[in-house]
Amino acid sequence: MTARETAAAVRRGEQTARAVVEEHLAAIAAREPELHAFNLVMDDAARAAADLVDAAVGGGTDPGPLAGVPVALKDNLCTRGIATTCSSRILDGWQPPYTATVVERVIAAGGIPIGKTNLDEFAMGSSTENSAFGATRPSTSACATPARCCSASSACPSGRSARRTRTSTTATCITRGTPRA
Repeated sequence: MTARETAAAVRRGEQTARAVVEEHLAAIAAREPELHAFNLVMDDAARAAADLVDAAVGGGTDPGPLAGVPVALKDNLCTRGIATTCSSRILDGWQPPYTATVVERVIAAGGIPIGKTNLDEFAMGSSTENSAFGATRPSTSACATPARCCSASSACPSGRSARRTRTSTTATCITRGTPRA
């Protein structure tokens, strides 16, 4: 299911945001040791955000075009009160005092931040080979070279770059396997 289809199903009440988040969290837990795509998985915050989306739907309010869609954030996007490291030990444990505009917009549209993904330290590269927390590894069935899976959010089992998909989220990529173009 694409992000658009997921949001439509949540908005119509055919699927709960909580169920979508639980499915993605389970897939992340199962695949994360292999892929090392996340620096931080925000289990509790994602569940709480999903519950808010479900409450809005239950109350007859449209939560937005991304209703219930889990979104993985690069670890260089500031999120108030949530550790943001830019994959650097220098910022290990730092919690920004503000939230990046793009994250605010995702949340306002009903999207659910599910975690912070690995990247090259301070985003200085494209392969995660220079992350202080270790490189993201492609699935054993996917990429033969780092150039084919060039970042944490494109460590898809399909070997296709998430940047070419409608839903460029690691969570969707890990859960669904082959993303739709």
